[in-house]
Amino acid sequence: MVHVYNCHPFASQHIVPTDQEPGLVCCGGDALFVVSAAGCKVEAYRMQGEDCPLICRFSTMGTVHRILYSQIGDYLVTIEEKNGSTYLRAYTNWRYQASERTRVGVRLLGHFLRVPSLCGAPKEQMEIIEMPLSEPPQCMACCALTGDLLVGCTRSLVVFGLKRQELGERLVVLDFEMLVVLHIHNWSPSDVALCAGYVALQTELEVLVVKLERMEKRHPPPEDCTPIPSPEPQSPHESDDFFMFPKHLELLGAESKDCGVSVTLEGTGAELGSSMALTYVLYRRFAPDFFRGCSSVHSAHSLHTLYTLSMLTCSLPLCAGNCEGGREPVCVFCFFSLPGAGYMYSLHNPVQLLSTYQYPEKTHEAALCDQFLYVITRNALQCFSVRCSAVAARAGDPYIDTTMKACPPATMEVCALRIQLFIGLRSLCHDGNHIVLITAVDSESKVETGSTTRRTICRKTSRSKQVCESGYGWNLYVITTVPTLQLYTEMVEYSRRYEQTLSHNSLHLLSEAHLLVRSSLLSLRGGEEGDRAQLQNAFRESCAQLGDCFSRLDRRDCHLALPYYKMSGLSVTEVIQRNVARSGDSTSVTDYGKGFLFFLKHSLYEETMEDLSEETANTVLDIFSQAEPAQLPHVVTSPFMVKADPACVLEHLEQLEVSGAPAVTLTLCKSAQALRLGNMQQYCQQMEQHSEMLQVFGFIEEPKLLFQGRGSSVTPTLFAQHLQHTQVGLLVAAMVALHENSKVKLEEADLFFQELCKDCVDRQSPYLLVDFWEALLVASSQDSIIQELLFRLASVYINRITRRDCTGITALKTAEDLINSCFHYGQPYPWVSILTHLSHCSVAPDNHQEDLHKLQSLLCGPTLDISSVLPLLEQLPDTDGAGVSVYVLCATRLGQLESSLERLLEHCPEAVIPYAHHQLHSHMLTLWWQKLFPELCKRARVPSEKGSVLLTALKETVKVVAMELSPLEFLELLPDDGSAHFFLPHLLECSLRHSQSHLTTHIMESC
Repeated sequence: MVHVYNCHPFASQHIVPTDQEPGLVCCGGDALFVVSAAGCKVEAYRMQGEDCPLICRFSTMGTVHRILYSQIGDYLVTIEEKNGSTYLRAYTNWRYQASERTRVGVRLLGHFLRVPSLCGAPKEQMEIIEMPLSEPPQCMACCALTGDLLVGCTRSLVVFGLKRQELGERLVVLDFEMLVVLHIHNWSPSDVALCAGYVALQTELEVLVVKLERMEKRHPPPEDCTPIPSPEPQSPHESDDFFMFPKHLELLGAESKDCGVSVTLEGTGAELGSSMALTYVLYRRFAPDFFRGCSSVHSAHSLHTLYTLSMLTCSLPLCAGNCEGGREPVCVFCFFSLPGAGYMYSLHNPVQLLSTYQYPEKTHEAALCDQFLYVITRNALQCFSVRCSAVAARAGDPYIDTTMKACPPATMEVCALRIQLFIGLRSLCHDGNHIVLITAVDSESKVETGSTTRRTICRKTSRSKQVCESGYGWNLYVITTVPTLQLYTEMVEYSRRYEQTLSHNSLHLLSEAHLLVRSSLLSLRGGEEGDRAQLQNAFRESCAQLGDCFSRLDRRDCHLALPYYKMSGLSVTEVIQRNVARSGDSTSVTDYGKGFLFFLKHSLYEETMEDLSEETANTVLDIFSQAEPAQLPHVVTSPFMVKADPACVLEHLEQLEVSGAPAVTLTLCKSAQALRLGNMQQYCQQMEQHSEMLQVFGFIEEPKLLFQGRGSSVTPTLFAQHLQHTQVGLLVAAMVALHENSKVKLEEADLFFQELCKDCVDRQSPYLLVDFWEALLVASSQDSIIQELLFRLASVYINRITRRDCTGITALKTAEDLINSCFHYGQPYPWVSILTHLSHCSVAPDNHQEDLHKLQSLLCGPTLDISSVLPLLEQLPDTDGAGVSVYVLCATRLGQLESSLERLLEHCPEAVIPYAHHQLHSHMLTLWWQKLFPELCKRARVPSEKGSVLLTALKETVKVVAMELSPLEFLELLPDDGSAHFFLPHLLECSLRHSQSHLTTHIMESC
């Protein structure tokens, strides 16, 4: 469906003062080229200004059948005929003919005049470059990005690359190089197009688009890349009964290689062309329409226009050729048209049909630009909208179609902005903000032509008397289009006609205006900074209007009000004021649409808006209390509602409580508001309604009751500060539950407790934060979080034991609580208590004694990575029992039992035997006689305060050794210093045990 409006995209029209009837025209670079009807003379006119002044005129070498201009390189290319032969020629430096110089150089491509006297002089003559072809040229196209030339011949396509050849210090000339030849089997293209490596070609009823890409290394094409030709339709002489015609067919992307059209590449020796590969992109075939008066020989239903168009951005160079300025297309489009319908495709992944244009009458020709599609019929110039900017926006911005940004859909229905009447339209071309038309009528219609033409002038018409007298029956018009901002304003005003009655048409027109401005911003024709600033202001205004439209519509896509309002730059307060003003009564909220409520909810939840004033905040409360009362608990906890009157908030919450069953979150919200009012009695009444467990679930549902902000800007609320002094257990449990439900990150929780305890003596690890870590360690099941918490807690315990300062604060959980409730805390080994209770290693403060017990339990647990805490032990002294117990525990967990025995013998021999009984077993049993027995014998000989302790330990060790070794082995261990009598009782006991063991073994064997 095509929407039809009556806007005015045409500002003025001028008649070009040509002396002879124009045959062909083309334009570009602010110049209009007119080929006379005879076909041998070209006149160039400047399109700026009312009079279209003549730039220059020159003769061609033959009769021109086709002419084309390339702005990249500023050259003209023609297909000419002379003496029955067809030639392809390029005209460069044609502007030198403006000074009526007659010097013209003619050469073949790649050949230059190398006269020494001319090499140093600047080029001052027009050059005609002849490009030889093996087949007669039929059509041609230039790439708007690189200036490369594509020539369509009878059975092939030839790509010429534009290059600049330096012939001297001051002489640089344009030249062409044949890059690649595409051979097309069973095809003869009637029109071609080239853009950014995309090659499009068409016949009467078929369109094929392929892409030329540069390859790093040349590889043979895959076997399935060459399409299998489809069977030819049966000729009339093959069957006398019927004649077969092809059906409609559309193949997109990789499927298009099965179209049956075989295209092969032929390298030409050029460096760039030899590394090219070909990919099929799009194929479309139309069946002849006999119901429209077509014949099988020549179909009036055939295609008449083929265009490729790109939208650019600054990026890497293109794969083929050198794109001016190093710009890469964001997306490329292909347009082709039948007399009754046009089709616009996007060629970037995915290849898709964007728009279908249904014309009201038969068309002859079309011209495409990034903002509009212009089509001519016999008596009308029609202007249609296009969707290029919508595709380009999505290709270049990953935030489109999110809650941050939006854009009208690329598949939105197109519209006809204007149908301008003319008589006898024959030709159409377009450049920038100018449209060029050729009209010609029969002599019988000359009176009607003159009067009708005068009626169709848009704004302003100028025509010289000389043209009126000599150019009767034809006219050459240059039509200037309206500036973007002017047309945008008209479309916005036009949309207000439908604002109250037909909302869909209003939205459609606003979307068209938005895409118009977006297209101008994306276009490379950016203009001055002032113009760009005006366009950006119009863009923001357009976003605000679309936001207003979606905010009041009851549609499935009403959520788009949110991104459009964000793109408009309006504050939330301004958006509320716009919607309140539209409702007509600031106290009535019944007219607010779903889109506005969606915007308001997300703005309050995303925490990116400004603080609302008291008046605006109270208005928000009124809106939600009537529109969505269930959202009130979440709305009142928003940090941007902090200026709302707490008494008013309580009133709304109480109304909500009366209307339904009281919820925990609602009760907590009322408690927070009572706390703001200083009404402690009401606060206590609300907090006593639910248990702490249910209150934790309430905080999970609404975390903003405890903290506001995200990331590094987390701030505790007044409610959380009060809980810190009254119900610290509830506060810690709530934060643990929030973390486990992914409502707060670990770093955010750390910042929360540090900010909450900023007046604490230990600001790096306040007791409340440590309580949170311990509680989270009990509840968490994430291995990465567990390891992080274990390291933090071990660090805190070691730091506190080292400092030995007392704050008088009792932790929420004791060491016994953690051992009983947390798998990661183990029961301390029996020998650890001996080290802890020694008088010389006692830690006076009770809380530090708890920290030592927690650390010892953590080291005795199965989860802590001991190697991670070894660097932390450097700050812990190893001369007292606390330090020794930690060092020995770490060494023991790492399997360093020998060093542990040495440390215990040195600092606490009382714990050696308990340690040995607990640790020296199984494969470590040999340490009893290999390590412990010799060490005790050596140390017991030396007089010391610990002599009796060492002697007792030696006796216990000898008992174990005597039980495990044979008499001979035990005898070998005894020292030879005359102290054997000390070991004789143990040796006798070992012998008796050994004899009894052998006797028992002999009896068992005998039996």
